[in-house]
Amino acid sequence: MKTKKPNPLASKYWLLILSVICVLLMVLSFVSDGKANTPLQVIADYTVVPMQKGINHVGTWLNDLADNFETLKTVKKENQKLQEQVDSLTIEKNNLQQEQAELERLRELYKLDLNYSDYEKIGAHVIANNGSNWFSTFTIDKGSEDGVKVDQNVMAGSGLVGIVTKTGPHWAEVRSIIDDASNVSAMMLSTSDTCIVRGDLTLMQDGVIRFEQLAKTENRIEVGEQVVTSYTSSKYLQGILIGYVSEIHDDANNLTRSGYITPAVDFTHLQEVLVVTKTKAEMTKQ
Repeated sequence: MKTKKPNPLASKYWLLILSVICVLLMVLSFVSDGKANTPLQVIADYTVVPMQKGINHVGTWLNDLADNFETLKTVKKENQKLQEQVDSLTIEKNNLQQEQAELERLRELYKLDLNYSDYEKIGAHVIANNGSNWFSTFTIDKGSEDGVKVDQNVMAGSGLVGIVTKTGPHWAEVRSIIDDASNVSAMMLSTSDTCIVRGDLTLMQDGVIRFEQLAKTENRIEVGEQVVTSYTSSKYLQGILIGYVSEIHDDANNLTRSGYITPAVDFTHLQEVLVVTKTKAEMTKQ
């Protein structure tokens, strides 16, 4: 296939034509200089001027666009810095709230320690529970090498939490008084009438546990009465607050009474506890 060669003569003609046009434009510009409404000026008004205005408009728009882009970059950087500051302040606020809550819990433990100053105690953190919403059984971060033993009493909040059931070198398991397997020998503080406090996780849905086998006597028991551990208990130390009577009624045999207790401890948010370092058996021997 043959390729078509360019015609050098045609190129020369085009060059000549363009040169003539340029010369004519120069002549017309010279002739019409200072004169109004000349043909060249009219042509320019309809062609060149609108083109210049369009170019100026596009240039202005591009310049504004560049300025807006730079402004947007600056705003983004400032927003990023502000977001980092907000994140930092949020973390700081959360830390302060956690520290405040921990301080309040430690104050409660301190008051509890003072209320039962006759008993030597060590503090411990709760590190695991049984996986439910209630701390019926849980694990603490102190064990046999820290002086923790089976049957030692555990306290928190305003009173009794439960008892140590198992220990390791640096951990121990605790069964709380709300657990279904828990039975605590208790008594009414004002009258010393004894009863049995039984754990019941079903009842804890209503925030209460049950007491029973309270002898029906002439002693009047009111709602709000303090219930504490009894001197007859084989494992629990005497006089530790369990909770407050929320309901009481006579049993069908007309010889005993039973009812419900609101625990003195919040069994949904246990984090720190106090462990009494001696068991009831050891204190009895002493």
